[in-house]
Order: sequence, then structure tokens, then C-alpha cells
Amino acid sequence: MSDDPHGKKILLVEDDDALANVYIMRLKGEGFEVKRVANGEDALAAAKEHKPDLILLDAMMPKVSGFDVLDILRNTPETANLKIIMLTALSQETDKERAQGLGVDDYLVKSQVVISDVVDRIKFHLGLS
Repeated sequence: MSDDPHGKKILLVEDDDALANVYIMRLKGEGFEVKRVANGEDALAAAKEHKPDLILLDAMMPKVSGFDVLDILRNTPETANLKIIMLTALSQETDKERAQGLGVDDYLVKSQVVISDVVDRIKFHLGLS
């Protein structure tokens, strides 16, 4: 398997513009194609339309929460096997267990990781590391 991220598509689901822009710049700098949406509704549409290799999913968003997005994606045949990393402010163990119960690939708490950690986890889940 190639360890070149070029052509690997990341769907970034984040409603905070400043944070999203930081991630977009870093991920593009790493060679990923990045599409960003700001809410769960758009995330569901983009997951089917753009067929990303991995979704970086915020939990707390307007309209549809990240947990609901995760649940729907996992129960939709076209998106059931997508790699999904939750990147969230929710640090409660119960939230992490809920996400794991819904089939998340990884659960990262924003206050506990720096962007390079997130990039490392993305590369790990895409088989690039």
C-alpha cells in the first residue's frame, strides 16, 4: 500500500470556522484532498457524494449531531465501511463509549490532542503510517 496521502480524501465535519481552517491548511499541506462541511446534515450528503476515505467528525453540531451522523453512516451500505474519527470537545467516558458503540474508528478529545496527533491518527487509519 502506498504511503502517499495524495488523492486520499478527507471529509472534515466541523462547525467552528477557525478550527476548520487550521485543519484544512494542515491536511492539505500533508497532501490530502479536504472537503469541509459545517453540520451533520451536509456531512451525510457529502459522505455519499464525495466518497471520502476518512471522515473527521465533530460531535456537537447544529441540526444533526456527530453521534447521529456516525449512526446513520454506519447503517447505510455505501458508507458503512468509511473510516470515521470523532474529534470532539466531549471528554466524558460515556461519550467515548457511545461513539465506540456506534462503530467509530477513533475518538479524539480536542483538548487532549494537537493537530499533529490528529494527522498521525488519520495516516494510521488510512494505512499510511
